[in-house]
Amino acid sequence: MKKILYYGGQKSGKSALAEKKALELGKEKRCFYIATYDNSYSDIEMQKRVQNHQKSRGEKFITIEESINIDTVFDKDGVYLIDCLSMWILNTLNYPIETLYKMLEEIFKKNASVVFVLNRVDSGVIPFDKLSRKYVDRSGLIGQYVAKYSDEVYEVKLGMEFRLK
Repeated sequence: MKKILYYGGQKSGKSALAEKKALELGKEKRCFYIATYDNSYSDIEMQKRVQNHQKSRGEKFITIEESINIDTVFDKDGVYLIDCLSMWILNTLNYPIETLYKMLEEIFKKNASVVFVLNRVDSGVIPFDKLSRKYVDRSGLIGQYVAKYSDEVYEVKLGMEFRLK
């Protein structure tokens, strides 16, 4: 069972490529889409983004909405797409990072193919405020962890994937 990471900037095309990869892996299996967005933020623009994602994937995936305990939803055989780790990191900022590593460790133990999506946030300056620094730091650390244990890692730019591993 493969574990694959798609990593790239906002609107780079990583979700579309990750969806395509998950469907390729799931030719004979059901494909699950683990949606990590927490709708409690009352962000209308983000809600529109979510609706666009839902529309683009249509009926190809069975959607599981889980914003925090992403390691607990693997109870069926199939292929899982986690879109995205970036929102999950935001939702778990108050958790010790060791807890996040433990959740990811459990996912890597699962007898399922998993495609992860992660936004690239490490190319700018060091954020001025403490909370933003914590988010950027965690994104980098979680990205390193997932990349280390994944079978394949793709960086996405302008809708094109570049295999790093």
